[in-house]
Amino acid sequence: MTYTALVAGGGIAGTASAIALRKAGIDAVVHEAYDRTADDAGAFLTLAPNALDALRALDLDISGLGFDTPGITITSGSGRRLGELSYSLDGVASRTVKRADLYRFLRDQDVRIEYGKRLAGAVRTGDGVRATFADGSVAEGDLLIGADGLRSTTRRIIDPAAPGTRYTGLLNIGGYARGVATGSEPGMMRAVFGRRCFFVYTAHPDGEVWWAANPAQPTELTPAELAGITPDEWRARLSALFARDRGPALDLIAATGEMLTGWSTYDVPGVPVWHRDRMIVIGDAAHATAPSIGQGAAMAVEDAVVLAKCLRDGPGVAAAFTAYERLRRQRVERVVRQGNRTGGWKALNPLARVPRDVIMSLAMKHAARTGADPSRWIYEHHIDWEASVSA
Repeated sequence: MTYTALVAGGGIAGTASAIALRKAGIDAVVHEAYDRTADDAGAFLTLAPNALDALRALDLDISGLGFDTPGITITSGSGRRLGELSYSLDGVASRTVKRADLYRFLRDQDVRIEYGKRLAGAVRTGDGVRATFADGSVAEGDLLIGADGLRSTTRRIIDPAAPGTRYTGLLNIGGYARGVATGSEPGMMRAVFGRRCFFVYTAHPDGEVWWAANPAQPTELTPAELAGITPDEWRARLSALFARDRGPALDLIAATGEMLTGWSTYDVPGVPVWHRDRMIVIGDAAHATAPSIGQGAAMAVEDAVVLAKCLRDGPGVAAAFTAYERLRRQRVERVVRQGNRTGGWKALNPLARVPRDVIMSLAMKHAARTGADPSRWIYEHHIDWEASVSA
């Protein structure tokens, strides 16, 4: 069945949706709230094997971006090794990329994007949808896909009572450093559950080290307050947090020429209504997860592929949306729960960190001894593009 789709949001979920819809024979136009300069926003992310599988379903190869990340080694702030987890499945390693590079790669796949189009409202019009934007313009299509992120306007239009974002009490800050020898294998992720703050880093094969930290911030800061924190203030704050920890955190922070602008971490409690009146939400708009297990981008790409298949094979938009929710809700909500459990370990108070380290160490020793991979159920998910979706 032929449709014309309006896609709100030009991030990973939105652009992947446009690519998937085109492969399914459906026209799509992405409406992105920001202008092109927003492509340079963000730090880096790791795409797990299930994300790479979903990209392959769209005939996309990102081997030219970033570098392989086969696993992660976890230590305490004292330098005690707590264990190691695989980021690979059947010989396929995860891949760490700069978010801006991934944005550009996806948008270069002949995706039609209109910039400066922030969604303001949408209504059903018979067999279609009319969307209005903050600049006063209007667009019409057969359906609207809300890939507009954590603060989704589409989610609110579909269900005015839908939950909003929930602040997790953690900030994100990071950067890229050169001239620091970390002694770690290139590509291998290193996570440090420090005495006062979580720190993660990985070395690019060319010698550059990519790092990020999650300082606790009990009171939510406004975007203006975050933007007002100077690089020197960040360095001073982070240096104090990591002063008692072993590892290269202090050297990496000092060697970082340009600190990224800090941002807050959020999730969205379970969203009960995903679709109504030929409108649907996907990606973070439907099921935002904490970044602790690296599945936000993966879930967005999986969503895009499955939704396109449902629209390709379904007898109509309503049936396609129902099939999509049946195929996706249980999986993504399970991923969200696991991400929230893992992310919660970063924000524990000092008294709770000692038992946390013991529990983590025992759990990873058990996994190593038994061969039980706690992430395998996530990674082994496969989407067969050719298989038909049953309504």
